[in-house]
Amino acid sequence: MMSSRTPPDGGYGWVVVMSAFFIMGLTAAVLKNFGLFFLDIQSHFGVLTSTTSLVTSTTIAIFHLGAPVASVLTLQFSQRVVIIVGGLLSASGMLLASLDLSLPWLYLTMGILQGTGICLSWIPANSMVSHYFVRWRPIAYAIASSGECVFAVLFSPFFQWLIETYGWQGALLIIGGLQLNLCVCGALMRPLEAIQSPLQKTKYTLEGDAAVLPPKRKVIFQFSLMRKPELLLYILFAIFAAAGFFIPPLFLVPFANSLGMGKYWPAFTLSILALADMVGRLLCGWMANMKLVRNLQLLTIVVTLLGVVLLLLPISHNYWTLVVFASLYGFLFGCVVAIHVTSIVDIVTLEGFDSGLGLFMLFRSVGGFIGPPAAGWLVDQTNDYSAAFYLSGVCFILSTVFVALVDHLVQRRTLMEAEVHQAIIQDDSEAGKVKWDSVP
Repeated sequence: MMSSRTPPDGGYGWVVVMSAFFIMGLTAAVLKNFGLFFLDIQSHFGVLTSTTSLVTSTTIAIFHLGAPVASVLTLQFSQRVVIIVGGLLSASGMLLASLDLSLPWLYLTMGILQGTGICLSWIPANSMVSHYFVRWRPIAYAIASSGECVFAVLFSPFFQWLIETYGWQGALLIIGGLQLNLCVCGALMRPLEAIQSPLQKTKYTLEGDAAVLPPKRKVIFQFSLMRKPELLLYILFAIFAAAGFFIPPLFLVPFANSLGMGKYWPAFTLSILALADMVGRLLCGWMANMKLVRNLQLLTIVVTLLGVVLLLLPISHNYWTLVVFASLYGFLFGCVVAIHVTSIVDIVTLEGFDSGLGLFMLFRSVGGFIGPPAAGWLVDQTNDYSAAFYLSGVCFILSTVFVALVDHLVQRRTLMEAEVHQAIIQDDSEAGKVKWDSVP
């Protein structure tokens, strides 16, 4: 095991980025396209919109609730092991869901099993990218997370074709098979501790034929980070943002269908949205890497614009207007995704990132679980899918208040640390001068 965890900032790190790219696609992109199954599942079981949306909200909630567990397992074992287990659980969830036993069965399989698998794959993948890079971290994360967009572009028409050809049950079976590739991606995730230079090789002694290695470093999940007011406020941002985050992908297809569009047009809209999402991630990641503005400052701006776009989206009454607003939504959504996770490092430092990400995702589950059913209830009450987008937009705009407060606190802390550092240097300088003057 390495005595130093200095990130290589390249080299094998780019293999890690590409593995994370595929992991994002096989987890988040699949979840993002759950909306294609929405109407088929609803009509199959003959239930309300809010009841059907519980399948997706359960997946989202478990994905977030399991984040601290995924972080602890990552710290205790390795990202490689956790991702492989996550891949097996994700594939099992979809394969079992294809049996179509009942709606509660879908809550268990597509909800709990799939959500756990996504969590155990997604969290370690983000951890690996963050630990392998420092200078290029924003752009490396943007490239990795863009896998969600690339796969979403491909999956939207592909999933629609699978549903029409094999039914939604057969489509789930095939998707489960695809998710087994998460295990391959996990195998490529070489733990950073395993990389050794000649000067950093672990010392060991030989006793007979057995090698006695030093005990593994004890790792602890840092719950004490909850004492940081900056992290608490960022968690409040996460709750409100998550409430709005998962509503548009779920209700965009039903909204498009309510406007009289054919089956493939909504799927192509999701593909266009995903392309805009990718552009947003790469552009915003590049801006964050160039440090043109502070990460949290940039996050405040793009989240506000995202809320405004979602409030305006329901005015779409034809396909091309919907495409314009969906593209704007996708672009701004990508900007948010590119920096909202890496901003955690600004709040808790790299040493606390794994624990901070786990806590962030844990509490974000509250918004992720409440958002879709609340939007579904509003749709049932108003008989209008526009209500879902209004709710999403309001949630995003409210969340910006907390990001702005976090940015203010982080800047004040940075300023105070700089002043203390300057004072120490000045004291040392004066002490040295006095010592020099006292020499006869």
